Amino acid sequence: MTDIDAVLARADANLPSSLDTLFELVRIKSISTDPAYRADCREAAAYLVRHLADIGFKASVRETDGNPVVVAHHEGMAPNCPHVLFYGHYDVQPVDPLELWTHDPFEPAIRDAGNGRKIITGRGTSDDKGQLLTFLEAVRAYKEVRGTLPIRLTVLFEGEEESGSPSLRPFLLANAEELRADFAMVCDTSMWDAETPAICASLRGLVGEEVIITAADRDLHSGGYGGAAANPIHILSDILAGLHDRTGAVTLPGFYDGVEEVPGAIKADWQRLEETSPGFLTDIGLSRLSGEQGRSRLELIWARPTAEINGISGGYAGDGFKTVIASKATAKVSFRLVGSQDPLKIRESFRAYSRSKVPEDCKVEFASHGASPGIQLPYDSPVLDKARAALSHEWPKPAIVVGGGGSIPVVGDFRSILGMDSLLTGFSLADDRVHSPNEKYDLASFHKGIRSWVRIIDAVGAK
Repeated sequence: MTDIDAVLARADANLPSSLDTLFELVRIKSISTDPAYRADCREAAAYLVRHLADIGFKASVRETDGNPVVVAHHEGMAPNCPHVLFYGHYDVQPVDPLELWTHDPFEPAIRDAGNGRKIITGRGTSDDKGQLLTFLEAVRAYKEVRGTLPIRLTVLFEGEEESGSPSLRPFLLANAEELRADFAMVCDTSMWDAETPAICASLRGLVGEEVIITAADRDLHSGGYGGAAANPIHILSDILAGLHDRTGAVTLPGFYDGVEEVPGAIKADWQRLEETSPGFLTDIGLSRLSGEQGRSRLELIWARPTAEINGISGGYAGDGFKTVIASKATAKVSFRLVGSQDPLKIRESFRAYSRSKVPEDCKVEFASHGASPGIQLPYDSPVLDKARAALSHEWPKPAIVVGGGGSIPVVGDFRSILGMDSLLTGFSLADDRVHSPNEKYDLASFHKGIRSWVRIIDAVGAK
């Protein structure tokens, strides 16, 4: 038996006690969005500090203006071994509407889901208590066999992720030197399916803009002024219609600066994935891809930037009919960014383009709604390669590299404040009902997630 086999065997033997730990943590009602549960959030933080201390970490509860942060440190077996920051969150979503739960959301249990499938039920089992414990239990098994770790490890658990993380960024800024590492690991993502693990190598950034066009100083009768007075809805429509050309590409000058092509091998993997999920559009009543022509569905949602119109208002939209020329029209537009696109340059390009479309006697104003860059872990990163190989040894199908269509703000903060990339891998499934009644986590996801982290820790720490 090799060293790694011995650690995996210990993880298997520890599974009953690992589940006991998860159950105890799930029973703590750490709902961050409701101030009534603030003491429960503090209890969850304290519980994790005790568990980390039992494993051999120097762990502490750290105060913030909101719920506390848990920070823990563990030295590796050698001074020059890789330094990893592992992130998770101990807070959970509210359970409302409670009547839709088939069982007590804070009394976890293992239940039979049919076809030999066992699930762990309860709020937070998947998001994120079960996920973060897969890592901690892997560390515990590794230490029990080897006595130490092949990596230097810092752990950071927050208690406000489900309420927008208002205290985390200030905490990162104030403690950057302590928290900075070679790279971060985040276990708050999902697998492609129950047999295929995934590493999320990219997240799209976001620019949110509101554009307001004002023409006349009041609404006008369309019979008396129609055809002679500027119509802000016409002007706004022209702006929005011109954002894309006939091929679906975004027309803003400089928009594609910093956008790189996905490597051919990754594209081929994505094409094979698409063949396993043909119902992506038909499930929502559509049949044809929109967006840039010549791009695959997964490429469009994972690796290409977008310009989307999220809302339009102006004029009379109530019941009946009113022949009015509105004095004002507004639209909300969002841009999803990839690669090294600069969100501030995208914002200014949109504003300059919009100004160019507005007549001299009309006014255009803007309101910003956030700007964050995309995140891209290099596809040829040694850490990614090691993690992918490690996962492929554990699961029935090889691990795949995927992208994320949305954003995870903490990953951007790790890049901008701590100067490090993040490896995102998790073991939740699409049917885990995260944020919904009857949340669950597959027992296999929990068990094999622990084994997966054992393999990743071992691979990343190898010379």
